[in-house]
Amino acid sequence: MEYEVAVGDIVMLRKPHACGANEWRVRRIGADIGLNCQGCGRRIMITRREYFRRVKKVLSAGQPEDAAEAADEFELFP
Repeated sequence: MEYEVAVGDIVMLRKPHACGANEWRVRRIGADIGLNCQGCGRRIMITRREYFRRVKKVLSAGQPEDAAEAADEFELFP
């Protein structure tokens, strides 16, 4: 089930996070995909292969303004 991934998408993963939430927001796209937990705010990076294996469904599509906001959150050299 491969589809176009966009920054700002909210997805439901198959297994819940340790905090109990299973909704994640896509924050970064590249070789890996960056996700933020909607429950506790934890940030993780997973490979594209792992992402497509773990996603159960896409709850909402990302918006263009979310892309600029996400770019500000991830600094290359803090």
